[in-house]
Amino acid sequence: MGARREQTMVGVFVLVAGALLLFVVFALSGVFGARGNTYHTYFSFAGGIAPGTIVRYSGGPKIGRVETLKIDPENPARIEVTFNVKPGVPVKADSYVKIMSMTPLSDNDMEIFPGSPQGADASNGGWLPSEPYVDFNSITERINDLAPQAEALLKTLNERAIALKETVDRFNDLLNDQNRANISATISNAREMLEEDQPVVRSTLQHINNATNQLQPVLDNVQRTINQANQALNHIDAVVRENRPDVRASVLELRKSLAGMTQLTTQLNQTLDVNSDNIDALLENLRQITDNMKEFTEKIKSRPYLLIRSSAPKEHKPGESK
Repeated sequence: MGARREQTMVGVFVLVAGALLLFVVFALSGVFGARGNTYHTYFSFAGGIAPGTIVRYSGGPKIGRVETLKIDPENPARIEVTFNVKPGVPVKADSYVKIMSMTPLSDNDMEIFPGSPQGADASNGGWLPSEPYVDFNSITERINDLAPQAEALLKTLNERAIALKETVDRFNDLLNDQNRANISATISNAREMLEEDQPVVRSTLQHINNATNQLQPVLDNVQRTINQANQALNHIDAVVRENRPDVRASVLELRKSLAGMTQLTTQLNQTLDVNSDNIDALLENLRQITDNMKEFTEKIKSRPYLLIRSSAPKEHKPGESK
């Protein structure tokens, strides 16, 4: 009887210890806690999460666990993730979900990032947006995609380095000993010239200063003349405005006179065109009369006796009787 009693006590102790162990396990897993809210999200790459994966709030405390993962029946390229969150966590309708890890060597977990403080609370069983998970392979692919560009950049930098080296070499050639000596001599000569011509330069600047001082009264006179001219123009403008009707009437009379002169000139041109032949004949007759008068004048000058008798006297020879 004593041995059976001991066996019974050991069995009861084992059962109680097992029950306590199960209770602790379920308590730690949250089975006996409040159910909380359930949410859903999609990922194109689940990043190694599984049922039981910890859900954190913005890298902070643990607020829940992943319940299930399944392939979206409507889109096989997506994985539907269902997770539970403790009650009282401020999950907003504009909150979003990411897959992250606390350290490079730790397992991935899910992170809920807060939405706007004024946003509405997410409904129980609702859907939250997610950001794509970037794994190490994706980073490697991006690095591989950048490799050709990095190679081209290195090639360009190498070409620029070669060009810079050539420029430095040319600059060193320009600054050889001979050129440095020439530059030093030029600077020395310039300094000597400045020292020698310093009094002349100072005198020239003094003359320029004096000329500038003398120029100021001239500029003042010019300014006064301009002001007087502006006043005269203003007076003329005022006179023109006051006498505008008289000026307009004078301009109209002048236009009428110009119109009459234009008409008279037109008539004279027409008269000359019509009588051009007669005028030419008259001018030709005048020219002939002028020639005849000139010839007659010459004869009178050379033989004035023609005015008294028509013929010249007979030439008298010596010894003849008259």
